[in-house]
Amino acid sequence: MLGKMGILQWLSNCTPPWRMGNQIQQSPFYSLIRIAGRNILAAAFALSVIVTAGAARHDRQANDQQSPPVRKSRQPARTLSASEISEARELLNQLGYWVDPDAKRNGASLRHALIAFQKIEGRNRTGVLTREELEALRAAQEPQSLETGYPHIEVDLHRQVLFVVDVAGAPLRILPISSGSGEFFTEGGETRQAVTPTGRFKIYRKIDGWRKSPLGSLYYPNYFYYGVAIHGNPSVPSRPASHGCIRIPMFAAREFNEIATIGMVVIVYDSDPLAEADAAETE
Repeated sequence: MLGKMGILQWLSNCTPPWRMGNQIQQSPFYSLIRIAGRNILAAAFALSVIVTAGAARHDRQANDQQSPPVRKSRQPARTLSASEISEARELLNQLGYWVDPDAKRNGASLRHALIAFQKIEGRNRTGVLTREELEALRAAQEPQSLETGYPHIEVDLHRQVLFVVDVAGAPLRILPISSGSGEFFTEGGETRQAVTPTGRFKIYRKIDGWRKSPLGSLYYPNYFYYGVAIHGNPSVPSRPASHGCIRIPMFAAREFNEIATIGMVVIVYDSDPLAEADAAETE
């Protein structure tokens, strides 16, 4: 057995565990292990990046193979032939739209008649004859007026069209119009709203040719309510834009003035035509 002095001597020669750790960390062998471990971690990280990128590239290639790019066709729409334009003009005429049947190719009457057709059918108001519009004309039916059986004029403010009913031997002739814009304007020191009156009226005054008014020039005006008239105008947009008058295309204004006789009934309506016409008749 060791004596007390021997035990003390043995303890003095032994290295404590925490000192042994410090000695190991300071040894060259431990430094080599740390360097090798770091290199292994770096290599593993680089390998994972390469694998991830390769998988993503593979997915993109698979998607490209499954969904080939769609190329948009840049071929322009085929221009309608002269016979097709003539067919469209004849169809418009048969349906009751006011168009010059003897006009050549595209013209003002064809454009305005097509706009009237597009308004009634709820189509885009372009006035451009395309293959789609021609197909729509082929499938369309004749519009119906509010009343029949006597010569009169109907103005639909909602759809912005005018019906000439049972006049000059034609059961129906339809024109596009532009009525009161609803905006406020000032004239003669008085500010009022640009509204086209609704109800049942009669033409009481007509003027041949141009008439210059404080609000602009009127071509062959037909007055039915104070200073409100149906007249030709070079500008007939597809929306309400006037001070209250009813604008019609220039090409039809003179003939309209000839067939719209003094005393002819004019029915102007919007959302509820029967109620508006009856209310005006009882006033």
